[in-house]
Amino acid sequence: MAIIIRLDVMLALRKMRSKDLAAEIGLTEANLSLLKSGKAKGVRFDTLGKIYRALDCQPGDLLEFAEAPTSAGK
Repeated sequence: MAIIIRLDVMLALRKMRSKDLAAEIGLTEANLSLLKSGKAKGVRFDTLGKIYRALDCQPGDLLEFAEAPTSAGK
């Protein structure tokens, strides 16, 4: 299973830079980069709320759940 983060897509659609979003929501650029790359171990709901507000989007616009591909014969 995997959670796919589409933060880069929403930033592009909103014509916003990561640096500007980080400043607006009070997050370091490094932590936003971890989230954007999918390497973050977790994220606080209040941080997600700030992102949704800043990008004027909904949770499904940023997050997607995908099942891991299954191997044939296993």
